[in-house]
Amino acid sequence: MTHLLSRRTLLRGMGASLALPLLDAMVPSVLLANGSLKRAPNRMAFLYVPNGMHMQDFTPKADGSDYEIPWILEPLAEFRENIMVISGLAQDGGRAHQDGPGDHARALASFLTGTHPRKTDGADIRAGISVDQVAAAKVGRQTRFPSLELGCEQGAQAGNCDSGYSCAYSTNISWRGETTPAIKEVDPRLVFERLFGGEASKSPENQTRHDRHTKSILDLVLDDANRLRGTLGAKDKMKLDEYLTSVREIERRITRGDDTAAPRPNNLARPTGIPGEYGAHIRLMCDLMALAFEADLTRVCTFVLADEGSNRSYPCIEVPEGHHELSHHGGDPDKQAKIRKINRFHVEQLGYFLGKLKSIQEGEHSLLDNSMVFYGSGIGDGNRHNHDHLPVLLAGSAGGSIKTGRHLNLGKETPMNNLFLSMLDRVDSPCENLGDSTGRLREIDT
Repeated sequence: MTHLLSRRTLLRGMGASLALPLLDAMVPSVLLANGSLKRAPNRMAFLYVPNGMHMQDFTPKADGSDYEIPWILEPLAEFRENIMVISGLAQDGGRAHQDGPGDHARALASFLTGTHPRKTDGADIRAGISVDQVAAAKVGRQTRFPSLELGCEQGAQAGNCDSGYSCAYSTNISWRGETTPAIKEVDPRLVFERLFGGEASKSPENQTRHDRHTKSILDLVLDDANRLRGTLGAKDKMKLDEYLTSVREIERRITRGDDTAAPRPNNLARPTGIPGEYGAHIRLMCDLMALAFEADLTRVCTFVLADEGSNRSYPCIEVPEGHHELSHHGGDPDKQAKIRKINRFHVEQLGYFLGKLKSIQEGEHSLLDNSMVFYGSGIGDGNRHNHDHLPVLLAGSAGGSIKTGRHLNLGKETPMNNLFLSMLDRVDSPCENLGDSTGRLREIDT
């Protein structure tokens, strides 16, 4: 008979601890009092890309399920039934409201809050609580980490970054309160240590011992893992091995600074830094989010692929010019062609993340089925700096409660925070008002 496990079972050893994915042996521990099976928790991830979108190649021309997938979204073709493109959403807080220029700062600061940030480059910043932090405050007690904030550009927290707006607005998407942004982490090594380092990352004595032996976290918990494996059924053994392999692979990739395939050594030094290639950096962060969801370390993540107004170049796709510079294309077809290539590159990384979530099984469903992945930008067209008809995509069905596989065209200026209220309901964090919300977006319901 298979040994029954608690959902909170950890692998431990030498001061380290490692959470586990949902195993069949844990199912009896998630039965309700009446004997019915408790559903797997829903997760929410918010991925942000800067400087707007080439909307002509992002927005489907037809509504409903019978639409031709546009060029920018072609990398998501295999996930067609798992995604919903939403047109007609707006964030009014991104508009000037007599505050003059500063659309990039306002775009990011208002994106998940639905509020208009105070125009200041001093310490008196003010925006609003963001949707991810509303959820984190309510369901975060059920996981080791209430939320996870990630990015690929560190950005500054002070100074003037956009026409009199503090750099804090251009850098932070997540806000715990009106004056308190949740600072994102850009170093995969530090994210890994936070998620999987356990007490080894907190105790100086354990850390010293750990550094001396330069072992992988899996080496530290190996004895406990082998003990657990002996109590599991064949299916759970396979799932455990796949999960541990994923953890070791991430350690290897962070240590090497890339994501190329290579034989894994028996002993690995701890992760050491940020990959030199941007795409590898993004994919590592996506893998860490997926593992955090799989092990139920958190159910809420934000990921800023690049800060708002970013002028990063993209030599990997033969775009040497800066992104922000190109976004002010003035109708130049050459610049527009490069913008759409950048947009598609970002969508390819989204496709990688969705693929990871879809490959992870939770009982009869995938992790993607039990998630909501929100992807978009706080600017529509980068040349116009508009904050309506925003490029928005929602992937995952939140346990079957969202009707995906279609283009939902709202055809009007609908507050994006209406969608957030509906998403909060699905992570057991109901909220009556958020930012400029006017009600729930019932159109996403199945």
